[in-house]
Amino acid sequence: MNRSHILALAVTAAVANFAYAAPASLLPASNPFAKPSTLPFQYPAFDKIKNEDYKPAFEEGMRQQLIEIDAIANSKAAPTFENTIVAMERSGQLLNRVSTTFSNLVGTNTNDEMNALDKELAPKLAAHSDKIRLNEKLYQRIATLYAKRDKLRLDAESKYLLERYNTDFVRAGAKLFAADKEKLKAYNGKIAALQTQFSQNVLKEANASALVVDTRAELAGMSDKAIDVAALEAKKRGLDGKFVIPVVNTTQQAPLSVLTNRATREKLLATSLARGSHGGEYDNRQLVLELARARAERAALLGYPSHAAYMLEDQTAKTTDAVNKLLAEFAKPAVNNAKKEAADLQKVIDAEGGKFKAAAYDWNYYSDKVRAQRYAFDQNQLRPYFEYSRVLVDGVFFAATKEYGITFKERKDLPVYDPDVRVFDVFDVDGKQLAIFLHDPYARANKRGGAWMNAYVGQNSLLGTHPVIANHLNIPKPAAGEPTLLTYDEVRTMFHEFGHALHGMFSNVKYPRFSGTRVPRDYVEFPSQVNEMWMAWPEVLANYARHYQTGAAMPKELLDKVQASTKFNEGYRTTEYLAASILDQSWHQLGAAQIPADVLAFEAKALIDAGVDFPLVPPRYRTTYFSHVFSGGYSAGYYGYLWAEKLDADTVEWFKENGGLSRKNGDRFRQMLLSRGGTMDAMDMYRNFRGRDAKIEPLLERRGLTGE
Repeated sequence: MNRSHILALAVTAAVANFAYAAPASLLPASNPFAKPSTLPFQYPAFDKIKNEDYKPAFEEGMRQQLIEIDAIANSKAAPTFENTIVAMERSGQLLNRVSTTFSNLVGTNTNDEMNALDKELAPKLAAHSDKIRLNEKLYQRIATLYAKRDKLRLDAESKYLLERYNTDFVRAGAKLFAADKEKLKAYNGKIAALQTQFSQNVLKEANASALVVDTRAELAGMSDKAIDVAALEAKKRGLDGKFVIPVVNTTQQAPLSVLTNRATREKLLATSLARGSHGGEYDNRQLVLELARARAERAALLGYPSHAAYMLEDQTAKTTDAVNKLLAEFAKPAVNNAKKEAADLQKVIDAEGGKFKAAAYDWNYYSDKVRAQRYAFDQNQLRPYFEYSRVLVDGVFFAATKEYGITFKERKDLPVYDPDVRVFDVFDVDGKQLAIFLHDPYARANKRGGAWMNAYVGQNSLLGTHPVIANHLNIPKPAAGEPTLLTYDEVRTMFHEFGHALHGMFSNVKYPRFSGTRVPRDYVEFPSQVNEMWMAWPEVLANYARHYQTGAAMPKELLDKVQASTKFNEGYRTTEYLAASILDQSWHQLGAAQIPADVLAFEAKALIDAGVDFPLVPPRYRTTYFSHVFSGGYSAGYYGYLWAEKLDADTVEWFKENGGLSRKNGDRFRQMLLSRGGTMDAMDMYRNFRGRDAKIEPLLERRGLTGE
């Protein structure tokens, strides 16, 4: 998910035209953020935005919003829902415009100037948020309305908005004494600065820490074209004659599945695992300790035993006990399954005459051999059938059309920030335009790792705005003229991220606070995970899985093998995810006096204590490059993927029980879940859709854990 959700805490939505005149702008009209974009749906004018435009727009945006907020807080009129809550929803249009665009681009197309500004802005935006959330007069108006909320005759969405504002302000420290508010401001500024530094270190080291080898022989197993790309990458870095394999954000690296040279595999995984922890300017160990301590101390100031307790109170999980119980329930069966999978790898190694015990860097290479033996295919057989554009148009879009009736038309006339970005108009069932969708597929040196969705413009009827939604992936870009052939996991990721996009595009809410994916973090992954089911749905798969050269459909026998292997390697996949989730909770369930001195020692002990210290399966992210939780919005929340998958697996069962891919099912899912945003309690929303709470059995079955 995207960083603008965090910034939006301070800058929710648009123009103050309700009871207070918008402040006169000091921003030159030539600044592209001075007015809403005149492009369709207020699509950003990427071609007009320059680095020097951001800072004055931020400064003026913060100034204007504080004038608007002060007018609300100091109004002599008695507080009403309209002159207080709605007025706040309308405040900060300029700041929202610039912060949304900047935060999105600093993640996907950054540069040194933007990075420097990001670092400068982080504490300033935190302070700006504090000036709003810690405004005593403003909170008193909210509290007055909250106390009589049942007598205000508000519709359900408006009443929930009032309740959320009260909760947001209380959790932000509105009830603290003045001296403690000053301490809180200091913590917020420090945390914002540390998070930004962590993020920038991870990106810079990902570019600096690559595997460098001297010969083509060391990259045996990779295709000649892939080795040529490695040579080109080396040349770009001034290493003519050598070969460079960049690392991606996760611990495991894609080439590990094909590299036949064991020493090269070992070096590549070692390079990945060492990120942020081997000294030098990008070492994140001290940052982790400072950040964990500051978060814990802030939580204590707010009355919570830990940062995790503070964060989880406002999620659907509610408590650390609930999260710990979930992770513990999965740990033993997941590790047991992984050990069985490891034994299968060892049998292959032994049969081939290998005189070594399997190591973590052998896993991907030999698991593909096990897959080939068991199901008579390997992952590389699939790639010719997964050409990027066909997957997107004939797979992702096709499934959405079948399920929801929406259609897509690519357009070339709107500006983009990178030539590889594609833009599509999205049309609803009635033919009216619903949204604009951007797809940014390729990895770049100035793009953060992973995959995510963000909104450049969110839907809400209060301001009359329509969705402009983007998906970002990190697919390696092939050499010029070569096709982009995807792995099975990359296809899954495309469907997953488009599930987030649908959540944003189908939003049908009144207030900006509730737009699209602005729901609890441990719920937001649920709709996107549901959308993954269509990647292997026979009708959908048959439509897009065609050979990139001949157009021939994937042979049925290969398709059957793909379907049969869906639970393959689930022990590994679950264990590496659990290990990362447990690290997240271990760091963030610490009290302020419990912060350790040694990051790596603490990490090792946390994995041992949780029973997931299986050396062949390292965590999906180690502490020092775990951007989700130390720079993104998932601190104490990485468990949410598994939490949401319980809802997802149960919902998939509902789809299957009701006929699968159909407009009737899609319309119900859209109406009762995707369109509702954050307008009500997330679990109540789920119960309304499903008719009951989610059951755990479908998830256990999916992950092959029912036998334990």
